[in-house]
Amino acid sequence: MAPPGFTELYTASYPRLLRQLFAVTGDLAEAEDVVQEAFARASVRWARVGGYEAPEAWVRRVAMNLAGTTAKRLRRRTAALLRMGAPAEVPDMSPDAVDLHLALRTLPLAQRQAIVMHHLVGLPVDQVAAELGVPTGTVKARLARGRAKLADRLRTDLGKEVTRS
Repeated sequence: MAPPGFTELYTASYPRLLRQLFAVTGDLAEAEDVVQEAFARASVRWARVGGYEAPEAWVRRVAMNLAGTTAKRLRRRTAALLRMGAPAEVPDMSPDAVDLHLALRTLPLAQRQAIVMHHLVGLPVDQVAAELGVPTGTVKARLARGRAKLADRLRTDLGKEVTRS
């Protein structure tokens, strides 16, 4: 539940701030992201921000700062990409590899990370655990659950292919 007064500020200010940030960023999705993030930061600091004379101004300042940070990051990324030149061609993937990648996307991130690092990269379980910063048993559980879901998914997809043939 939102703190008292926060919902009112959000309801009254969000459309106005979104228009302002859209004018700054030129990108509606980016404007939505920075305004939402600014409101999220205001909500956790509401005890202080709610007491300000103009809490909307605080949210706007945070959103503007976020927009500036994002713009700088994008400029640096663009410059780096231009320095690197044209991207390497992605090799063609076999139908099996495409199926595997599609099935991997259905797994939760933690399971996907464990499976890729262990089975595709070839790292031992203890190294996967160290790199992910989790106990070895957690990696083993993620691998077991992920493999079961992958097997089920691939079996289901294979069944669809056989039925279509």
